[in-house]
Amino acid sequence: MSEKKVYSTKLYRAIGLMSGTSLDGVDAALIETDGVDHVQVLGFVSAPYEEAERAEIRRAFGLSDRADPLVQRAEALVTQKHIAALEQAGWQADVIGFHGQTICHAPDEGVSIQIGDARAMADALGIDVVHDFRSADVAAGGQGAPLAPLYHRARVKAAGAAVAQPCAVFNIGGVANVTYIDGEDILAFDTGPGNALMDDWVKLRTGAPYDEGGALAARGQVVEAMLERWLAHPYFTAQPPKSLDRNEWDIADFGQLAQGMDGVNTEDGAATLLEFTVRTIAGATRFVPAEPKAWYVCGGGRHNTALMQALAERLSGDVHDVSALGWNGDATEAECFAYLAVRSLLGKPLSLPSTTGVKAPMSGGGLAKAP
Repeated sequence: MSEKKVYSTKLYRAIGLMSGTSLDGVDAALIETDGVDHVQVLGFVSAPYEEAERAEIRRAFGLSDRADPLVQRAEALVTQKHIAALEQAGWQADVIGFHGQTICHAPDEGVSIQIGDARAMADALGIDVVHDFRSADVAAGGQGAPLAPLYHRARVKAAGAAVAQPCAVFNIGGVANVTYIDGEDILAFDTGPGNALMDDWVKLRTGAPYDEGGALAARGQVVEAMLERWLAHPYFTAQPPKSLDRNEWDIADFGQLAQGMDGVNTEDGAATLLEFTVRTIAGATRFVPAEPKAWYVCGGGRHNTALMQALAERLSGDVHDVSALGWNGDATEAECFAYLAVRSLLGKPLSLPSTTGVKAPMSGGGLAKAP
């Protein structure tokens, strides 16, 4: 599980860009890093998607043909949205880490597709752009996800005695993933749905983009029969490393199941889906070497009060928002891709056997040079 320490003598100003599967918007972070242990956060901006933009991008979800007109339109939109966010920020940097937008993730079939035109970005901004972070890992037999663990470890290491180890860092976005950290050792995998199904249900039933604070779920009752059906999925007993596509579960199936049970109201559906996320996160403890002493949560899910309360009740260690460590939980993933961009330039691993299942530590990423 351990990676040999190699220190760089140069510090880079790096921008990281992230558009997650929840489609909240574009997150951009500016950090200074050596790509190893040194990380100083310098800035963060976010550019929310308009509802019409979300709909345009969502039409490309599940598609794997980059020549498909739906994919090309979504890619152009994603690229321009990212460029506009950075033009507004006005940052100067040595490199940009451009994750792009995942539309299809099926690593067992050798596929993980992120859309976004790195060449157009480098030309527009005059900064080198590292992109295509997952392909090399998938081609080498890895899951291509999650990719945040090495960044999580660097930040936990920098926190020193403020973090009791072993600990776990959870990112709850559209999909939830965990990084278990004990010194240099890390283990990481996707635990199951994060916010995606809850958001889809609330959007379907109310038109709102999400259940603010988990208020609807807090008023509902869990429908155990529905929950047990989804918890029977073989993913949850499979050994890590493992990863998920956002669309592994379809809210339409949940809606049909609800109708088949003489109807399930909006609140009960929200409560059931929140419990689905909680139980699958709690179930991750069966795979880690020891019970974490503390759990630190980043990503949009930490804003869901009902979800955070449920996790605090279910997990044995203390549950904290990563703000307890002085981190910006909305910026963590974007910061990660700034950090990984520098590692890519230096030829350092972006993934390990214990994070993606790849056979050996694997670097990766393509480079679009500025003109």
